[in-house]
Amino acid sequence: KDNAYMSYSIATIVTDVPMEINMEDIIVKEIDYDKLNAFYEDLEFYSFLKKMNKPKKQESIDYKVITDITELDNIDKCAIYLETTNSNYHKTDILGMGIYNESVAYYVPYDILKENPKFLSSIEKYTYDLKKTIVSLKWHNINIDNVVFDTAIAAYLLEYNLKDDIAYLANELDYDIPFKETLFPKKGDIDYKLIEKTCVLKAKFIYDTKEQLTNELIDKDMLSLFNDIEMPLSIVLADMEYTGVNVDSSILDKMGIEITNQTDKLSSEIYELAGMEFNISSPIQLGEVLFEKLGLKHGKKGKTGYSTAQDVLEKLRFDHPIINKILEYRMLTKLYTTYIEGLKASIFPDGKVHTIYTQTLTRTGRLSSIEPNLQNIPARNEYGKRIRSAFLPSNNGLILSSDYSQIELRLLAHMANVESLIDAFNNDYDIHAKTASDIYKCDINSVTKEMRRNAKAVNFGIIYGISSYGLSENIGITPKEAAKFIDEYLTTYPGIKNYMDTSISEAHKNGYVKTLFNRYRTLPELENKNYMIRSGAERMALNAPIQGTSADIIKKAMVEIFRRFNEEKLKSKMVIQVHDELVFDVVNDELEKVKTITKEVMENIYKLSVPLKVDIEYGKDWYEAK
Repeated sequence: KDNAYMSYSIATIVTDVPMEINMEDIIVKEIDYDKLNAFYEDLEFYSFLKKMNKPKKQESIDYKVITDITELDNIDKCAIYLETTNSNYHKTDILGMGIYNESVAYYVPYDILKENPKFLSSIEKYTYDLKKTIVSLKWHNINIDNVVFDTAIAAYLLEYNLKDDIAYLANELDYDIPFKETLFPKKGDIDYKLIEKTCVLKAKFIYDTKEQLTNELIDKDMLSLFNDIEMPLSIVLADMEYTGVNVDSSILDKMGIEITNQTDKLSSEIYELAGMEFNISSPIQLGEVLFEKLGLKHGKKGKTGYSTAQDVLEKLRFDHPIINKILEYRMLTKLYTTYIEGLKASIFPDGKVHTIYTQTLTRTGRLSSIEPNLQNIPARNEYGKRIRSAFLPSNNGLILSSDYSQIELRLLAHMANVESLIDAFNNDYDIHAKTASDIYKCDINSVTKEMRRNAKAVNFGIIYGISSYGLSENIGITPKEAAKFIDEYLTTYPGIKNYMDTSISEAHKNGYVKTLFNRYRTLPELENKNYMIRSGAERMALNAPIQGTSADIIKKAMVEIFRRFNEEKLKSKMVIQVHDELVFDVVNDELEKVKTITKEVMENIYKLSVPLKVDIEYGKDWYEAK
């Protein structure tokens, strides 16, 4: 009875709370645009950001449409903005280019650009999205160089709100520039006069904010990161994207038939084990079969039925033979749609895939790959690995893969100054076996496969702030045993515990963390009252400096390898980057040079207290090279 009345009280809205303010006090009198802007950005309310009636700096501009290229002869420096029709700039039309400095405001139509493919080569230029500008023009046989500043890259490093559309950043910095959907409405006529004017306005925005963004980079000691890594990297990535990589659709077709035959076989086996036919790809039908018909353990049934997510099924692997077959079926169908059909659809008429590396997206500094994503091709199952066999070299050459070995663990040893791990790396020990021998307090020759596997899981997991529950899931022990194992690890390596505590403490104090190259990651979530969000931010505070430094190092190596290839006039090309791995399309008689340059540069690009180690493999396709 008491509980019932208490529940009734809890469920009743309280209407008589004493208030120290009245309704008049909370009427909005004047909008604080900076706070509102930050609030909308934090919650990703982008449509509200667009509609915000915030005072802007620009509304109109007088500009001239260029009809004769000689009118640009006296320009010494300018901002340029290239207006295209498609976000995939490998297959876009170019409308024109806005050009602006203190003296001129020009719009150069595409037909003038294409007749003068080198018209801007000697002029010092500022851009927004240098890589997109280079590649878009290159597909139209127009070359551009001598770009010394890029607004998108600077804004990315300074953690501004960046989207594909420059208008987001412009509006954040109080410039009134129309959003892309205004310029290119899905229905209705395109206003080409508005596009011309907006294109010049965008160039003006780039020119006007160059000094401000440069000063902000200087204040944060990021000018070297900007000038020596990110800006030249744009040119490297542009070359990689434009070069592309050969993908043989006939190999994908053969694999597709093989995968289809295997999924048909699995379907029959699943139906037999279930005692009925059903749609295996339907979570609702699958949930009913597993948890009602077969009576397997399940969580709470929601509005859309039982959860059949990957992690749910993983826990049931040993409860019924149907589970492994369902997991394999899912993996194969995803491989088929994403990588067989997806890759085939992405092959250009030149027989190559031209991916896009998103240089200004991730908060850690890592590159990601889209249209298609070449960084997510599965590496843990044979079918996934074999998809790489469709990636071929040009002219019967070779594919070479150069991969940093355990770079993040090496960075942890360096940044946490863990003598035992530093010695192990310097003496080229098997680091996981050495860790196991330290934790289990036994001779390294007595370490079993299971001991090494457990040490490997905690070595890599600790970088990501792994919990006892997470480790228990990874290595199949109880959370209590996992907690004891982590404690033993941190006792064995007190430098890591000290590094973790200091990193989290400094992050709370500063509100951000940095890589060894001064790449910032601000973490406002550290102040969140929600424990889960705050804990997630603390894990980011541990991981971001390590993962970010790893990204900085491979970017720096890419820039230097590209320079060396050009210096030695090699025909071989860097064509793919997958986090710690670089993939090259190698001309046969340049193999030894490519191996030498790649290993030399990657292992010596930055001095740590432990050596950077690179594994190099090569073969007739990417599968053989891995």
